[in-house]
Amino acid sequence: MEIISHSDHVQQQFGEQANAYLSSAVHAEGAEFAQLRAAVAAHGSARVLDLGCGAGHISFQIAVEASQVVAYDLSSSMLEVVAAEARRRQLSNLITCQGPAESLPFGEAEFDFVFSRYSAHHWSDIGLALREVRRVLKPGGQAAFIDVLSPGQPLLDTHLQAIELLRDTSHVRDYSAAEWLAFLAEAGLFVQHSQQQQLRLEFASWLARMRTPAVLAAAIGELQAKAAQEVRDYFAIESDGSFSTEVLVVWARK
Repeated sequence: MEIISHSDHVQQQFGEQANAYLSSAVHAEGAEFAQLRAAVAAHGSARVLDLGCGAGHISFQIAVEASQVVAYDLSSSMLEVVAAEARRRQLSNLITCQGPAESLPFGEAEFDFVFSRYSAHHWSDIGLALREVRRVLKPGGQAAFIDVLSPGQPLLDTHLQAIELLRDTSHVRDYSAAEWLAFLAEAGLFVQHSQQQQLRLEFASWLARMRTPAVLAAAIGELQAKAAQEVRDYFAIESDGSFSTEVLVVWARK
């Protein structure tokens, strides 16, 4: 078996599924988009970094309000999908750039906003990535992070991390609200406000997006079937395996 780096693993996992993420309702829809658009619109001429852009849903949502959007991701295949869709939508102010979150190829204080959605749980070093976010933000610039939230309680957290890793072997960690606040403070970013919202994940499409192998999908099913009642109740596990989890939306300023 070939042993590859985490960076290569992430690119391998997501490169083959780029188009599936473009059409994913989970990624294309979300109440948080209105907040992002409003913040950019209020600025008037913002330069925005979409960090870990995936299939580009944030970039597409805010491009009409920004002077420029840089869609940045580790996966070249994802960026090809974003660039093609941007051309289709005639978003000439949207450009793409490839690289890891932990080493941004930008100068200091280049961006008015940095937004990141459903990406941080793949970063190998979240502390380093957040310090990079602070570095590239202009003084007074804002960052918003949207990601699956760990419940914090060990029983619930262990279940969540286990099914996430089985579904996607490039998964690193879903963090708790307390962990997020600590990471942001350590990076020198000042939290302005945060909120939590529910996200229902339909089991079959959740697995299909990552083309999870049958043996790992079966293992997830076994974990769900044998989960304690507290776990089943918290995640609202349904008969077909569909479940709900919490998402954190946190805003911070440099």
